[in-house]
Amino acid sequence: MGKAPGYFIVEAGALPEVFLKVAEAKRLLETGEAGAVNQAVRRVGISRSAFYKYKDTIRPFNDMLHGRIVTFQIMLKDEPGVLSAVLNIFAATGGNILTINQAIPVNGCAAVTVGAETSGLQIPMEELLERLRKENGVLNSQVLSG
Repeated sequence: MGKAPGYFIVEAGALPEVFLKVAEAKRLLETGEAGAVNQAVRRVGISRSAFYKYKDTIRPFNDMLHGRIVTFQIMLKDEPGVLSAVLNIFAATGGNILTINQAIPVNGCAAVTVGAETSGLQIPMEELLERLRKENGVLNSQVLSG
């Protein structure tokens, strides 16, 4: 049997309850319904340690009606041409960029959030992430959500 992919799409009902509670706590924090982690975890009924253990590993994924809209977060070195190279990877693999938001660089690094429609991707999502990570000047890339 080959190596398992880095990501899976799993129906929410099949997940252990702790994952659903972590996702809900994250939602409460993102929407401002909870002002702090302590408040969010109390509301959903999990410990802070469970929240911190899983918070970076579970994200909601939405299938949009006209294709998948995925938000990528990419950390770049603040050097000329790095963002252009990243955008070329999307273009070369069939990703259709919808939004680009770049934070002001701090300490030589800039966080870029890219919203892309990915139903036309010609490669698996894991391979796209790997290509992004291997690009010169890219420090990290990850999928935030759909």
